[in-house]
Amino acid sequence: MIVKEGIKKYIAGQPEPKRSDMQELHQLIVQLLPKCKLWFLDGKNSEGKIVSNPNIGYGSYTIKYADGTTRAFYQIGLSANKTGISVYILGIRDKTYLAQTYGKKIGRASVSGYCIKFKTLKDINIEILAAAIQYGLEVRQ
Repeated sequence: MIVKEGIKKYIAGQPEPKRSDMQELHQLIVQLLPKCKLWFLDGKNSEGKIVSNPNIGYGSYTIKYADGTTRAFYQIGLSANKTGISVYILGIRDKTYLAQTYGKKIGRASVSGYCIKFKTLKDINIEILAAAIQYGLEVRQ
């Protein structure tokens, strides 16, 4: 329950229109992954120092490092940033796939190997974003 409360407070603490956009995206991702594990990372390290923007995470997969260690992490991430919103689609091996497949169709967004950044939802095609998220979920299964 602490995770859900953290997510709720994080979204509620955003200024409009970012708050409404984040709430809509949260609902969309939960619809795509109805039984997923939810994560909330407050952006602080073990000493309580802020090291990143807070993130909401959805789903779970295991990251395998070169040294043989593993760690569980979320598949899809959602975060507010200074200029808008970032959606992270983690675990895609081909770092050109998102940009090549969705970059020209999504609208006014920056698309990298694992991140789609945009100012507001009205700037992008939400159906294309949903397709990119769905791809990220399927490629990890």
